[in-house]
Amino acid sequence: MPRNRNVAALAVSVAAMMMLTSCAAGASTADDAEPVAGGTLVYAHQQEPQCVFGGWIEQAYLSYQVLDSITSLDENGEAVPWLADSWEVSDDGLDWTFDLKDDVAFTDGSALTASAVAYNFDYWLAGGNSTAKVWLEGYFSSAEAVEDTTLAIHLSTPYPRLPETLAQGYFGIQSQEALETRTDEQNCEQPIGSGAFTVASWTRGENIILERNDEYTSWPANAKHEGPAIVETVDWRFVPDGTTRSAALKSDEVDVIYDVPSVDWTTLELGGFDLQKYVTPGRPQQLAFNTREGPFTDEKVRKAFIYSLDRESLVETIGLGVIPYEGNGAVSQATPGYSQKAAEQYTFDLKKAKSLLDEAGWSTTNADGVREKDGKPLEVTLPYGAGTTFNAEGGSILQGVAEQAKQAGFDVTLIPVPPSEHFAGAYTQPDERDIAAGYWTSVTAGILWINWRADTDESPNGNNAAFYNSPELEDLILRANSAADIDEQNALYQQAQEYIADHALSIGLYDRLSTLAISPFVKDVWQEHSQGGPVFHDAYFVA
Repeated sequence: MPRNRNVAALAVSVAAMMMLTSCAAGASTADDAEPVAGGTLVYAHQQEPQCVFGGWIEQAYLSYQVLDSITSLDENGEAVPWLADSWEVSDDGLDWTFDLKDDVAFTDGSALTASAVAYNFDYWLAGGNSTAKVWLEGYFSSAEAVEDTTLAIHLSTPYPRLPETLAQGYFGIQSQEALETRTDEQNCEQPIGSGAFTVASWTRGENIILERNDEYTSWPANAKHEGPAIVETVDWRFVPDGTTRSAALKSDEVDVIYDVPSVDWTTLELGGFDLQKYVTPGRPQQLAFNTREGPFTDEKVRKAFIYSLDRESLVETIGLGVIPYEGNGAVSQATPGYSQKAAEQYTFDLKKAKSLLDEAGWSTTNADGVREKDGKPLEVTLPYGAGTTFNAEGGSILQGVAEQAKQAGFDVTLIPVPPSEHFAGAYTQPDERDIAAGYWTSVTAGILWINWRADTDESPNGNNAAFYNSPELEDLILRANSAADIDEQNALYQQAQEYIADHALSIGLYDRLSTLAISPFVKDVWQEHSQGGPVFHDAYFVA
């Protein structure tokens, strides 16, 4: 039985509805289990963001509970109504019209109007959200209120997947009044939206308390129930250690945990817990090679490094079959327009790796077995965000990469970068690293434009981790982004991925996962379909 949370039984009609909606969710409970209303759901997350709203996925997970978006994504990756009931686009693909719901209010009492939504677009582009900005810039021209609940978005170049893109948590809509009158710190810690919950308090280093918005009227079309949230409170705790999170779930200290350790997956599943796994679309956990400075300016050396790795066995060994291997360095297998050809471009071939290094002039080895050229050892620096972009299992996989590459003669230095340095921009310059490791979630292969747009003095692109500029690659991606025909779009995206693989610019390791383990006494927690974050609007206890 769940802990005493001071909850009351629902009315019979509501109970019947909730039992129907929970039939396909969660682990089995007793046949006579009844839904109960209210209570505090305790959730253990692994990372604490700097703000509730912002451009990092950990912020998007939180803001999704507090801020509504214009659209949501269904399980097929298609945009469905949320704040917008419907939308249409002009024949030339440049003008989008979104019809917003009537009588929606932000939790500060101000009205959610087309003007307020248009203000959010200007706020993002002005730097209010760096991730929203990089998605929109180059395409977005302006946003305006045609009528009180009619929003027009004008583009400079067609972007057919705009409704899907806007479903990401980075595009949550905030109160214009709050953005204009409150301090940056207030809007960071307690953003004002129209969502199912509000931020009641934040104890840094411990937890955030989310309280139910009893006036909630704007649930998405794919919500599991209509009306305000069923639980009264969500205690969103920050528990960095995976083993500690699992133990807390098993001992009934928490109701839901995020980032389930692979070693605990089967045990929790057999224990009656509901295990959910979402492969995030977008860029997988991958290695991008510095093509501007250092040994990887030579394509043969990049390919030698890739051939030296038995990536699939490494991921299978450490991930225990839970973490999916990913060979494609450009996008994950969950991304529309995925290229299997790019994913299969390279397999483990140590003999070939050594031959390529010989051809590239790294033909001698020192006493430590490290390749040398002109008396210089083949040293490689690989920094990674420890505890941010990489969890403990990811760190172990990178250690395996370093050990495997050593067999071909690479001397790889792994540098675990703590969160404070990671967010301060450490190891982002060409002279600071030889390989960049990391991911970027996305709902479409349009992430390719963010990751591979040229990085120039006139137009810097810090997201181009390989420092690689190619007009040919840019052209493929830009044509894909604007192609109205989905088949044409996907074919162009696939060509771009194959170009990246052909030139050994980036190589995949594994698909980034969003995983949940849920108590048998909690139902209808689900993962939203843009980034796999938990949704607590529909959650309820059974007893």
